Amino acid sequence: MTDIAAPAVSRSVVTEIPGPNSRALIERKAQAVPQAIPHQLPVFVASAHDAIITDVDGNRFIDLGCGIGVTTVGHTNDAVVEAVREQVGKLTHSLFGTTPYEPYVRVAEYLAAHTPGDHHKKSFFVNSGSEAVENGVKIARKFTGRRAVAVVEHGYHGRTNLTMTMNYKPAPYATGMGPLASDIFHAPGSYPLQDGLNGADAAERTQYYLEKHVGVSDLACLVIEPIQGEGGFIVPADGYLPAMQEWCTANGVVMIADEVQSGICRTGRTFASEHFDWVPDMVLSAKGIAGGMPLAGVTGRAEIMDSVHVGGIGGTFGGNPVSCAAAVAVFEQIESRDLNAEAQRIERVLRPLLDGLAERHPEIIEVRGKGAMLALEFIDPESGAPIATGPISEAAGRDGVLVLTAGTDYNVLRFLPSLAITDEQLREAVEVIDRAIESVTSAA
Repeated sequence: MTDIAAPAVSRSVVTEIPGPNSRALIERKAQAVPQAIPHQLPVFVASAHDAIITDVDGNRFIDLGCGIGVTTVGHTNDAVVEAVREQVGKLTHSLFGTTPYEPYVRVAEYLAAHTPGDHHKKSFFVNSGSEAVENGVKIARKFTGRRAVAVVEHGYHGRTNLTMTMNYKPAPYATGMGPLASDIFHAPGSYPLQDGLNGADAAERTQYYLEKHVGVSDLACLVIEPIQGEGGFIVPADGYLPAMQEWCTANGVVMIADEVQSGICRTGRTFASEHFDWVPDMVLSAKGIAGGMPLAGVTGRAEIMDSVHVGGIGGTFGGNPVSCAAAVAVFEQIESRDLNAEAQRIERVLRPLLDGLAERHPEIIEVRGKGAMLALEFIDPESGAPIATGPISEAAGRDGVLVLTAGTDYNVLRFLPSLAITDEQLREAVEVIDRAIESVTSAA
């Protein structure tokens, strides 16, 4: 195994947060950008490499967010940068459906090799996770001739009209933006902390809902994140996903793994579905697939993908040659540098540190996740009410660590470090977060 971790670089906070240059840019942003586009950390980034981002005032932050799981291989990864530079000099755009190019095909071949299962698979490419979900649903409807789409509680799938309807909670993604898409059904899933069910019982509950509230004969697809992202890094009970796949196969339903956040070595497996012995009919990938370049893939059984007529899927910028070149560089590193081992290393270091936080802070009710996709859920030990983690994230940010929030009740801290983060950076980041939790909970 080759160690891809960069030499340790500590955080360095040299101004107040935000500094003067960031404050000036925040004012410009307020005049030019809609208020609906927020900033979790009130600084403007000037540069970044591996797990460190540097703002326009010279402050350095340990990044535990990766642009919400996008720069998995690290900010400005050397191989990705080199591939992008080379491809930009050759070809920046050609609609693949008119004049194709090799990098697109190469990424499709990599996905066929690395997604779960040894069946014949085909892929095509779009620009974002939301587009991948939209197209996965389109293809499933075409293949089955059925209308209904099922998702599970606490799921998140995007911000387009269809995907914001598929999300478990409408706020803030769909508030006041209706009418929403039709024929979307939200079934109970598997959330062991809350429901206490084993995988078989949770699957039986989901199946009962779908049979009684939707009707199998009308159900085109079931879309599930193997580890839920925005919902709070919820890990399903063992056996749940294979049981649902068996039920879907028996009933002619296409089961789709939304691996937009959990895929591409994020969890210590190339796709999180592998942790659960789940072989989906279709896998959706985005975020980490191209090292920071915009790209998303839809990969499915060949007979499902080929059910669509010519021209029924595609798009002008989908599978851009520069983004595809970046994705090739990512997959080359998956194979040559054992990126899954890096995610496993991160879990070995970070999980005990988070367990230590849970021992010191009774508000942390659960540590969960896999690989470099871990989370803390906060509940008031006296009232049982969720504790919002936004103030903790803000306090950590002002002390030089960017950490994201999540959860249906906004009470989860999620950890999505790049695979290039060092053990020392992880330890330093958790020390900062420990202080942030103490400062927020003691003041409450």
